[in-house]
Amino acid sequence: MTGLETIKTPEALLEAGLIEADALESLRAVTQRYALAITPSVTGLMDSRDPHDPIARQFVPDVAELIQLAEENDDPIGDDAHSPVHGIVHRYPDRVLLKAVHVCPVYCRFCFRREMVGPQGNGMMTPEELDAAFDYIKARPAIWEVILTGGDPLVLSPRRLSDLMKRLRDIPHVKIVRFHTRVPVVDPDRIDGALIDALKASGKTTYVALHANHARELGEEARCASARLIDAGIAMVSQTVLLKGVNDDPAILAELMRAFVETRIKPYYLHHPDLAPGTSHFRLTIEEGQRIVSALRGHVSGLCQPTYVLDIPGGHGKAAIGRNAAEKTNGGCYSVSDFNGNEHIYPPQAFGSD
Repeated sequence: MTGLETIKTPEALLEAGLIEADALESLRAVTQRYALAITPSVTGLMDSRDPHDPIARQFVPDVAELIQLAEENDDPIGDDAHSPVHGIVHRYPDRVLLKAVHVCPVYCRFCFRREMVGPQGNGMMTPEELDAAFDYIKARPAIWEVILTGGDPLVLSPRRLSDLMKRLRDIPHVKIVRFHTRVPVVDPDRIDGALIDALKASGKTTYVALHANHARELGEEARCASARLIDAGIAMVSQTVLLKGVNDDPAILAELMRAFVETRIKPYYLHHPDLAPGTSHFRLTIEEGQRIVSALRGHVSGLCQPTYVLDIPGGHGKAAIGRNAAEKTNGGCYSVSDFNGNEHIYPPQAFGSD
């Protein structure tokens, strides 16, 4: 079933046997709004005989994406509210996001930045925008960590990545550089010597945060790509989104976390799915998530325990929402605290007002 080309159209999905012919027209409407790309490596992980395949569910469009609920919005975690210059998100005192590129090798159907990424999205930063972003970082000595995200920063060429790292090398107060990526899973051959060398800079510690949601994503090729990074001195942590129909089962989640640890990747964040447009078919309740995470405790090694977090809508940052950390209110919502100690209601209640 695997091909040599990245799937970018509903017609290519049909040819690969990933959708039925009667779904073609409705999925054209989905892909006109949200980007589609599935690499050969990902196609090879799918089981086209399984209508509930957890890999396909993450990447194959679904007509349910055209259903937008009132509480969903284009910027569900409030990046724009904390973007002082284009490409920078400065939500926490000691770290910033640098969104150098807004394209990805694959497009997750649950992406919280789905309105910003893809061919129709915000594209790459211009040289002038990059200059302004680096000037912002240079001028703020409290910034200890720069997190390259987007988009997927590892779609950039080694030359471009090296240029970014050289500029960060010359900012003495930046000590940690973190890359958020799916590339070791979705395009593992891209993790070669040139790219690995480009991720290093004198005086900086580089981390790679790998996004994977199911143990089958960590096959032999992905593990070897990760090993190349780790053996070269680059530390790796994981990011996972808790998704209905993909990993909303303690046994499945335990298998994934063990696979990370076996690959020398430390489980880091388990994200509650964000209120991105057209993603309600992926979302569980917080109570369901808490039950799943609680079931891991005591049944798998402490090394395998991620932190279950919610990005509070409106740009208030992450809140740990393990059991007893998110309290249910009388109205059926939840009360969570941000890192400043402020209380917020989830989901936000503004969507119900006139």
